[in-house]
Amino acid sequence: MERPVTPSLADEADLHHHGDADALPGLIDLAVNVRPCPPPWLAEALGTPATWVAYPDPAEARAKLAAWHGVNEACVLPTAGAASAFTLVARALATERATVLHPQFTEPEAALRRAGRPVRRLALRPPFTLDAAQVPADSDLVVVGNPTNPTGVLHPRAEITRLRAPQRVLVVDEAFMDFAGDAETALAPGGDLTGVLVVRSLTKLWGLAGVRSGYVVGDPALVARLANQQVPWEVSTPALRAMTACATPQAAAEAARIVAQVDADRAALSAALAAAGFPHYPVPPARAGAPFVLVDTASVGPGSVREPLASLGFAVRRGETFPGLGPSWIRVAVPDPATGHAFVAALASLRQR
Repeated sequence: MERPVTPSLADEADLHHHGDADALPGLIDLAVNVRPCPPPWLAEALGTPATWVAYPDPAEARAKLAAWHGVNEACVLPTAGAASAFTLVARALATERATVLHPQFTEPEAALRRAGRPVRRLALRPPFTLDAAQVPADSDLVVVGNPTNPTGVLHPRAEITRLRAPQRVLVVDEAFMDFAGDAETALAPGGDLTGVLVVRSLTKLWGLAGVRSGYVVGDPALVARLANQQVPWEVSTPALRAMTACATPQAAAEAARIVAQVDADRAALSAALAAAGFPHYPVPPARAGAPFVLVDTASVGPGSVREPLASLGFAVRRGETFPGLGPSWIRVAVPDPATGHAFVAALASLRQR
C-alpha cells in the first residue's frame, strides 16, 4: 500500500503554477481548460453597470442553488471561485492531519500550506483510480478531485463515500462535475452531508474565469464556519447573477449539448493519441468527465515537450507542477477533431528530432 509523504520544501512542486502561464500568445491554446466564452444569454445575465451600483447580496443565488441541488439554504455558500473556497477551508478548519490526494488541482494544498496547516500527500499511480483504503485512518481532512484535474478520472460516488469518517472533513473538488452531467456527484438530493464540503465552479463549462464564480455545498455547520472567514461583499454581483442564471433548466439543456460535444471531441483525441502510441488518461472506456486528457510523452524523451510543442504552435499544460507527475506528462485541453489530429501529429513528430 502506498502511503502519504510530507515533502520537504525542496521537494515541493510549484503549487502556484496554472495553465494560463503556459498559454503563450500566438499559440493554439491547449493549456487552459476553460470554455472559450459564455453564451450570449449568460453574458446578458451578468447584468449592466446599473446593476453593479448596489453592494452584492448573495441571498437570491444561495436560494437558487439550494433549490437546484435539493438542499437547505444553510448548506450553500457562494464564493469568489473555487480557489477562494479552498482558502476559506484552510482558514476555517484547524486541521492537523490533512491528506491531499494527488495528482490534482494544486490550490487546495497551496491554501492549506499558506494557512500553516500540515499536509500529507497521497499520490495515485496510473490509471489514477481511487482506493479509499489507502488514505490514513487518522486523517482529519481529506481533499479529492472528482473528476480529477489533471487526470480526468471520474471516481465512483461509492468510493468517494468511503472516504468519509467520524471526526473527518471530506472536501470534494467538483469543479469539472458539470462535464460529467453530475454523474457520481457527492450531492445526491436529500443525501447526508455531515462532514462533507463539495466545491463547485462556473469557470470551466461556462467560460467565466474572470468573473470568479463558484460555491460550496455541504454540512451547514462547516459552511457557517467558512462563511465567517469571508470578507464583506467578497462575491461580486456578476458572479452571483451567473450562479442564479446557471441553476436553471435552460442552462442544464445547454450544458448537456456542450458536454455531448466535448465527449465526442475527447473520443476523437483519445483515438488519435492511441493510434500514435501515446498512453493517456482516463483510459477508454473508463468513464470520463473532463474537457482534457493527461498524456504521457515519455516515448519522446524524459524531459518536457512543452517548449518543442510551442515551437510547432501548440501550448500545453506542463505536468511536473502537479505532485505525483514528472516532466514527461502534459495535460491537453480537448479541441475540435481537426485541431486534435494536428496536435497529435506535431507531438508524434518530436520522436524524430
